[in-house]
Amino acid sequence: MQTLKIVRTAISEVVIVEPHVFGDERGYFMESFSHETFAREVCRTVFVQDNESCSRYGVLRGLHYQLPPYSQSKLVRVVEGCVLDVAVDIRVGSPTFGRHVAVELTDDNHRQLFIPRGFAHGFVTLSERAVFQYKCDNYYSPDHEAGIAWNDPSLGIDWKLADGDIVLSDKDRCRCTLQEAPLFNYADDLYGA
Repeated sequence: MQTLKIVRTAISEVVIVEPHVFGDERGYFMESFSHETFAREVCRTVFVQDNESCSRYGVLRGLHYQLPPYSQSKLVRVVEGCVLDVAVDIRVGSPTFGRHVAVELTDDNHRQLFIPRGFAHGFVTLSERAVFQYKCDNYYSPDHEAGIAWNDPSLGIDWKLADGDIVLSDKDRCRCTLQEAPLFNYADDLYGA
């Protein structure tokens, strides 16, 4: 029996992973990750670091990414609460450049979102509190971190909250627009294969 269902989004490289949840009166069990399934059906990469954040209602973290040679793919999920998770294609020359995918991730739906290298990533907390976990296939490098303004009008992202409810870090308040940001080239092999 297949324990992980792979769902392609409007941007084919951004993938929703839906685990099969086995539940009964005791609770539930699910396989949240399989390297073999992931390599075969999504991307041949190796996750090297797991991170977790806890955020209150309205906290928006993003839109973040790292530049080569420290670009990262992420596989993200929510273990408590609800977030709107967003991936933006920032590969110049891509047929989907500047477009985004937005997916609600909750502790009830158990969905995960794969954000490949060459994409900016962000999420906003829609519940009172959310615990957010993510796997990364490269280590954090402060010298290579970059970001785009969450409210860049050219992106057209509906964050599902009023602007006055959004809570940002000082760094995320000062992000540049997509037009001003350092970006990726669609023709580059970001996985070094």
